[in-house]
This record gives sequence, C-alpha cells and structure tokens, in this order.
Amino acid sequence: MSYKNTADFASELDAKDELQQYRKEFHIPLQKNGEEHIYMCGNSLGLQPRRTKDFLNQELEDWATFGVEGHLNAKNPWLPYHEFLTESYAKIVGAKSSEVVAMNTLTVNLHLMMVSFYRPTSKRHKIIIEADAFPSDIYAVESQIKHHRFSTETSLIKLVPRDGESAIRTEDIEAIIEREGDETTLIMLGGVNYYTGQVFDFEAITKLAHTKGINIGFDLAHAAGNIKLELHKWNIDFAVWCSYKYLNSGPGSVAAAFVHKKHHNSNLPRFSGWWGHNKEDRFTMPDEFNAIKSAEGWQLSNPPILSLAAIRASLSIFDEVGMDKLVAKSKELTSYLLFLLSTIEADSIEIITPNERGCQISIRVKNGNKQIFDFITEKGVVADWREPDVIRVAPVPLYNSYMDVFNFYKILESAL
Repeated sequence: MSYKNTADFASELDAKDELQQYRKEFHIPLQKNGEEHIYMCGNSLGLQPRRTKDFLNQELEDWATFGVEGHLNAKNPWLPYHEFLTESYAKIVGAKSSEVVAMNTLTVNLHLMMVSFYRPTSKRHKIIIEADAFPSDIYAVESQIKHHRFSTETSLIKLVPRDGESAIRTEDIEAIIEREGDETTLIMLGGVNYYTGQVFDFEAITKLAHTKGINIGFDLAHAAGNIKLELHKWNIDFAVWCSYKYLNSGPGSVAAAFVHKKHHNSNLPRFSGWWGHNKEDRFTMPDEFNAIKSAEGWQLSNPPILSLAAIRASLSIFDEVGMDKLVAKSKELTSYLLFLLSTIEADSIEIITPNERGCQISIRVKNGNKQIFDFITEKGVVADWREPDVIRVAPVPLYNSYMDVFNFYKILESAL
C-alpha cells in the first residue's frame, strides 16, 4: 500500500477497517481536558473491555446468592471455571485444548515449568537465554541454576546481538546451540523480546534444540494475543504467559501455561498441588498424588474466579475476531506507523525493532533524552520508557485506530 502522512488518509484507513467497531468495546482513558488519550501501552497493560463489568458482576451476584454452593450451582460453576477459558486460549496460542491451562502468575509458572524441564547433570547443566530478557526471567533462571548448586558464570549463556545491532540473528542463536548444545539442557527465550519487540523464529530454534536433546520453553508475555502462534505444531516443550497485556484481563491477573501433549504421560518431576490431581477422586483426598494427564496436571491450587471472569470477558472478544484478522490489522498499523516515522527529518531517534515483530515498535532516543518521552506524555500519549533510552509504543488492533497512529506521529514530530 502507498501511504500518506495526512490526517485525511488516516481517516480513510479507519473507514475501511473492518475491526473499527471493537474500539467501542473498550474504556479509553481520558485526559484532563476530556479528550481520549492516545493509548499505546497495551504491551504493558491492555485496556479494560466494557463487558468485563458484566462478567464480574455475574460472579459477585452468584457469590451473594449461593455462597459456597456457587462452586456447583453458579450460572458458570466455579469448580470447572478455568476450563471455560481453555478453548479460547488454545486458539490464541495454537495448541490442543489439553495443552493449556490458566493458573498462577507468569514467573510462578516459569518456575513450575523449570522444575520439570530444567534437569541439570554434571555434563548438561547450561541454560540459554537472551541477555536483555525481562529481568524476572533472568532472576528465575539464575535462581534455578543456583538451586541445583551450579554457578551462573558457567551454566548461564546469554545471547547478545552483534556489535552495532539491536536484534539477535537466528543464525547466531543456531551457532551457539551447535557450539554449546552438548552441555545445554534448556533454552528459555521470550517469544517477543520485551525491549526490542523482536519476534524469535520459534520453529527453527525449537527444531535445532531438539536435535541436540535440549528442552525449549518460551515466555509469551509479549506474544500471546499479539502474534500468530502455533505452539503444538512447532513442538515447543512448554510456554508461559500473563494475561494483562494484549489479553486485557486487568492488572496482575491470572497467567497461563502450555505443556506439549508429548509430555502429559511422562514421569517428569513437578511441584504438585491438589488442583493438579486427577479430577475423578480429587475430593476423596487421597494420600498419593495422581496427576491429571494434561497441562492441568501442573496446577497447584484452585484459581481466583473473579480474575478468571475478567480474562473470560476479554477472551470472548478474541473468539469473535480471531487471531488472523487481529494480526492482519496489526501488520497494517505498524507498517503505517513505521512509514510515518520514516518521514520525520530528525537524527535523534532510531527504530530498533526488526521486521520480525508484532504490535510493538521500540524507538531508541539517541543520547537517552527522556525529555522527549515526557513531552509526548504531556501531550496525551500513553506509552512507556525503558531505561536507558527506549520509548515503546504498541498500536493494538482491537482498540487503536489509524488516527491514533497519525496523532502519535504528529506529537512525536513536534517533540523532535
């Protein structure tokens, strides 16, 4: 498509957008002057769907009406409530329904997965992770290494880009796997790097990892609900994700996990809890743990229903739209944004997000001038600043418009 950097052109694109009506499904925060913010921070916290209140109110009413009997008699019984999210999640991440489960929070799930999939030996004890992974992932893998009495200096391999580059090349990852593979037992990557917005080549990296006998998992915090995923097809061992970014479930909401079907009947060690016990005799309170033969077998406790209700409200929108349409619009929004940014005659910014991307565009401000970010914030843009020098913006296809993108560009241009 041939783009133009005019407001009229942005309006034309909005008029043709078949998903434009979904913007009305969300609460757009207002500025002090009563105008809507230009909200491009879905990569940190997605906006609240208007239908969330109804989903929550239903459970509050049933709690008031039934008390404990709501576990069986609520309109949406609480006992199996997490199962109401399963099919939606399976479609979003490209999995079989038995491979996904809503549970815990992201880093808790990451630790639970590493209990099963990080099994170091004196010969194979290394973990490969990107150097600029989200800090919580770094902390988690380092603590697992130390828990097994290994040293992070010898057991942790951090992937870094080439000098002068921001993204990590797939061939460089493959070279490290070839070199370190015999001593590596786990590769743990962010599906979408939180800092640069780079999408890793899931399939190629997974295939090579498995030829070396290495387990592989992904943190999908910035990928779920953002990019097209095929976790089952790609044969990934496990994945974890939160639900409050692109999945719009509210701050700190319940996370989720994927465990490939090939592991469901294995004897992998795990930390066990009663909600992962076989449903047939869970309430007879047996002494011996008998895991459910699915991703649910990694559950620990019964989940918070109110949080699941908020997730279910948002997932109902994803069910209506589908990931294919969301991804198609996302690509158009980011392509339009990159075109607009390319017309700015200033050498004080640099786009560090590669072509392999989702919604997020990371803009490096040369010399780390945070005043630029402060300026656009004052003008009504909600984005975020990542030290030392990056503004992250994410035009989300469910609620951002082409006019949002154009207005952001004009404000940034005036700042520069």
